[in-house]
Amino acid sequence: MTTVLLDVDTGIDDALAIFTAALSNEIDLVGCTITWGNVDVDQGARNTSEVLRLAGHGDVPVAVGAAGPRRGTAAVFSPEVHGDDGLGGCADVTHVPTLAPESAVELMLRLSHAHAGALEIVAVGPLTNLAAALDADPTLPERIRQVTIMGGAALAPGNVSETAEANIWHDPEAAQVVFDAPWELTMVGLDVTMTSLVTDAHRERLAAGGAVGRFSSAILDFYLAYYEGYTGERASGNHDALALAVATGLVRTTLSPIVDVTVDCSDGPARGRTVTRLEGEWGTWPDREGARHRVVMEVEPGFEERMVDLLASA
Repeated sequence: MTTVLLDVDTGIDDALAIFTAALSNEIDLVGCTITWGNVDVDQGARNTSEVLRLAGHGDVPVAVGAAGPRRGTAAVFSPEVHGDDGLGGCADVTHVPTLAPESAVELMLRLSHAHAGALEIVAVGPLTNLAAALDADPTLPERIRQVTIMGGAALAPGNVSETAEANIWHDPEAAQVVFDAPWELTMVGLDVTMTSLVTDAHRERLAAGGAVGRFSSAILDFYLAYYEGYTGERASGNHDALALAVATGLVRTTLSPIVDVTVDCSDGPARGRTVTRLEGEWGTWPDREGARHRVVMEVEPGFEERMVDLLASA
């Protein structure tokens, strides 16, 4: 069983990742830290608490973290993708969230001691909380087994600019701090998440399932409508759940070279781009000596089917 802390900005794809972590018998979800991103941090906390309650894991601590970027600029959200409430208009407005008395950074540091050497951090929003935790305790990487992020794009185009993926673009300065830290880091970016698709057929299967399945189907209806306007198909990248699956072994990577990654922190058009050293012919990239960042480019097929089965059964 893999011990996981999820750092989320709970919109629709985050919800699928939280459901997967909470329901899988191969994952011990010990905490959720909340950052801004898809929605504001308070809405993200409410959504996370609601999703955990629906999954029967309302006891998992939820700690509120960063409300905006590291350098103090205005936060930007994504209501067109996730809805004004982050859950496609399906959030329970009567839900009163159960929140931890500690901050996201405090929870992250506490869990790093409680599960020293075993804790996997899976970060699927802007990396502001992780950078703040490194500021607070530079020894944090010594106690973390691995960090896996959903973010970035190596060779694929960006989704908020020609070159930048949203989570990195939201806070490039924080992302650079996280990439610079001396821990094992795996980047699950658009190169692979846009090939791992949740389709309308999956949504229909979820709709025929239990309470978690029906809720997942309802929020996906909004998400797939956005993607239909974006790509022409009612099929979305399975971004956050795929990062969780890579981190915990629920899916096996088939191509994931180890290279160095840097983040463009300029104020120019390439701001937020993840710059990777992937050279040579397609699929033959060697690991780079001394590099520390694993960049996932391909995974084995079938995870979406297993995820849908898991969520539909609950």
